[in-house]
Amino acid sequence: MVATFASSIVHTARTGPVVLGDRLPVRLADGRTVDHVNLDYAATAPCLTVAATAVNELLPWYSSVHRGAGAASQRCTLAYEQARQTVADFVGARAGDHVVFTRNTTDALNLLARCLPAGATVVGWAGEHHANLLPWPRTVRLPVPDSPAAAVDALAEALGRLDGPVLVTVTGASNVTGEVWPIAALAEVAHRFGDRIAVDAAQLAPHRPVSLAEWGVDYLALSGHKLYAPFGAGVLAGRADWLDAAPPYLAGGGASARVGDALCDVDWHVGPARHEAGTPNLLGAVALAAACADIAAADRDALTSHENELLARFRAGLAGLPGVAELRTFAADHDRVGIVSFVVAGVAAPEVSAHLARRHGIGVRDGLFCAHPLTRRLLGEASARLGRPVARGAVRASIGIGTTVEHVDRLLAGLRDLVGVS
Repeated sequence: MVATFASSIVHTARTGPVVLGDRLPVRLADGRTVDHVNLDYAATAPCLTVAATAVNELLPWYSSVHRGAGAASQRCTLAYEQARQTVADFVGARAGDHVVFTRNTTDALNLLARCLPAGATVVGWAGEHHANLLPWPRTVRLPVPDSPAAAVDALAEALGRLDGPVLVTVTGASNVTGEVWPIAALAEVAHRFGDRIAVDAAQLAPHRPVSLAEWGVDYLALSGHKLYAPFGAGVLAGRADWLDAAPPYLAGGGASARVGDALCDVDWHVGPARHEAGTPNLLGAVALAAACADIAAADRDALTSHENELLARFRAGLAGLPGVAELRTFAADHDRVGIVSFVVAGVAAPEVSAHLARRHGIGVRDGLFCAHPLTRRLLGEASARLGRPVARGAVRASIGIGTTVEHVDRLLAGLRDLVGVS
């Protein structure tokens, strides 16, 4: 496993990450067959070839983790802990930080919510994904800001009025607009008041480098299925003390160091094992680590530059379509990852996505994107800009590794066909 993993890193350093499924044939309503265009990366990204290869190479050895003396078990235990270290490097973990494998970002943030000190207050914004909106027991919800500077100012004002333990929670990049939030500046404010900050990096990590150490943040959560490793693993990474002091997220084998005869006579592990009870998702962890290593070995600047070119091409084309409005929170030129949500006046969002799928072989998303308060607000603003009501949902196109100019142009052609522009 170690040898094949190393060879995969060498390969991707030379060629860059490659996704599976870039030539899937789909039949259109008129009977033609075309290659499917996947523009739904923000929901679930396609699998990287290295992630699939890592799983397939380990499968013949698949065995128990942490509990066996046999060769297969020892090999799988090593692979699991090496995966933890690879992910730790990818997220810029500090010495002493824990990396806990979870199911996804939602699971990771729910875990963190269970680990808050007694009486802690959570400060966040109304524009968060539900995964970072709903788990917290005691919350101060700030209004959606109209600029990064306004977000920083609002946080400073809110923290100045609070006592006791406080955790600030914020998205790294919006799953609705793709806009990047000022993480380092928000972390500086939180720490100035002696508080902590957690980042939902589900949308940012697939597009940009992330780092607990460089940003100065305390916790970071992400999902493998958005990071080109759709095998059911996610991560919560960050400071150890709250995690070690809290009751286990799941009570069971693996989390317990000793179980006595009397009820509740249990000593729990400290470290990641405390919150990873039961048989761990070995294949998910190994796949996620392979994807992280593949992306880390690539030319990140080149990937970002290519994505920005595709994003600019799409947004420019979208701006030229009558009756179409892009959703955004910050200024139009604010930094963002490859996510664009928009509305078409007079056409319901499900009809737009169905048109693109059936007539052009394009997969996009429609709805409120598990960020209902934010999307409803942005739909109201889009209605005001267009001067007429829009449907109660938006369309989201999201790009990533594997997206090409042809894909963007086909999407724009499909939208021109929909609105009747030649």
